Amino acid sequence: MPLTEEARTFNWLLSNFVDETAGVTDAVAVSSDGLLIARSSTLDLREGEQVSAIISGCASLAQAVDRALDSGGLERVIVAMHLGFLFVCSMADGSCLGIVATRDCDVGSVGYQTTELVYRAGELLTPALREELKTYVASS
Repeated sequence: MPLTEEARTFNWLLSNFVDETAGVTDAVAVSSDGLLIARSSTLDLREGEQVSAIISGCASLAQAVDRALDSGGLERVIVAMHLGFLFVCSMADGSCLGIVATRDCDVGSVGYQTTELVYRAGELLTPALREELKTYVASS
């Protein structure tokens, strides 16, 4: 089953973000129930599913911290590693975006650009589109 224009645009948005944002190597979108719904062209399906599981776990842990501290909602988690960063950003519908970046990236710039991507992706990600993307990934 071919993807709708909206689904192709959503996938393109992630790949374009990786191509256009200095230091960013990969991007994935994860549904509120932890399933991979889209990935940049830099990841194959297996890698995308692995990264989405990590992102889902990070978001779940951060949401538990938010509830325990009554902090008003999850915005972003940044995991700093020796060789890079993982940015996990929540979207209004409970979905998350995960961005992988190199250690030498400009963290502030990637954080800002990721926030912009969250807004653009959030505008596109309707319930119908989310279901289409989940079904497409599951059949891949």
